[in-house]
Amino acid sequence: MLDLNSIEYLQTVEGLEALYGDAAPASIRKVVDRITPKYWQWISSSRFCVLTTVGPAGTDGSPRGDDGPTVIALDEHTLAMPDWRGNNRLDSLRNIVEDGRVSLLFLIGGENFAVRVNGIARLSADAKLCALFEKDGHIPKTVIVIKVVEIYSQCSRALMRSGLWSQTRPSDLPTAGDLLKEASQGDLGGPQYDSDQAKRSMNTLWSDGYAST
Repeated sequence: MLDLNSIEYLQTVEGLEALYGDAAPASIRKVVDRITPKYWQWISSSRFCVLTTVGPAGTDGSPRGDDGPTVIALDEHTLAMPDWRGNNRLDSLRNIVEDGRVSLLFLIGGENFAVRVNGIARLSADAKLCALFEKDGHIPKTVIVIKVVEIYSQCSRALMRSGLWSQTRPSDLPTAGDLLKEASQGDLGGPQYDSDQAKRSMNTLWSDGYAST
């Protein structure tokens, strides 16, 4: 086994840049500071993204999905994302209230490159804003409003290496119930949790604790 105390770490940005060399010109030129028509066409086609936040307690990466676009554009510099039904841990939302720096990674099933957005977010419970996301009589409690700092596409190498879209589920993959049972030392989880959780998630995609119109 590798001795962790023997590992040498990079200490300076200069050392890092010397190791990797210059960035490819296209990787710089592809960056924009607003929501251009083509970037919006791509983002609005994405039904899944990962929201990354940072706060005093650390970082958080939260999956976000919808049955249509995961965000709407309020103007060419501003995105809005509803906070739909979750587990009420509020990790991302707490971070946004305390430190607005966020990143979004948008994915489209079957597409091997992604689009990334970095920006500054605020959290709003404004009734008119929340009502923009009404679904079947339900509205989110809050909306994340993101001022775009930069948008750029991510090359396809990571998804190509992983074969993500052609990957099949391993037969022995632990379930959510298995993970919870292990973490709680047997107090919670197991097959019954998996069965109940699947039904609960399907029945509360938009509702349960969120205001209705």
